[in-house]
Amino acid sequence: MRVAKGLLGLLLAMPLLASAEEIGQVSTVFKFVGPNDRIVVEAFDDPKVDGVTCYLSRAKTGGVKGGLGLAEDRAEASLACRQVGPISFKGELKDGEEVFKERTSLVFKTMQVVRFLDKKRNTLVYLVYSDRLIEGSPQNAVTAIPILPWAHAQ
Repeated sequence: MRVAKGLLGLLLAMPLLASAEEIGQVSTVFKFVGPNDRIVVEAFDDPKVDGVTCYLSRAKTGGVKGGLGLAEDRAEASLACRQVGPISFKGELKDGEEVFKERTSLVFKTMQVVRFLDKKRNTLVYLVYSDRLIEGSPQNAVTAIPILPWAHAQ
């Protein structure tokens, strides 16, 4: 029972992260065996900010290793976040808070999106970058959304 309570506590303490929905993909390198190398476009909603959706494009390695989930994906990514409805916050926002994270190698490398609130300019800023246990990558992309009233269609 103590173990079950401990696991439940751990799950509740984990940060709320968005999960991505694949929008589409294009093949970049043909592979004779296994899936092709490709660029994938995914969408995810900010879990703590209603009315914001982010679109992430990134490389996915194919071949036998990629098909088995053993390949290491490249660090390059592009990010565009947009207001898709009225913006409202679900709790307090923390600068640098992780809103999306995905493994890009078997163990040591992840790609993540973090959020900042620029209070002076009333703007949400999102940054995508890749890190590795030993050494990360300076490759990154940023996008910003001014917090504006949502115009309703009449």
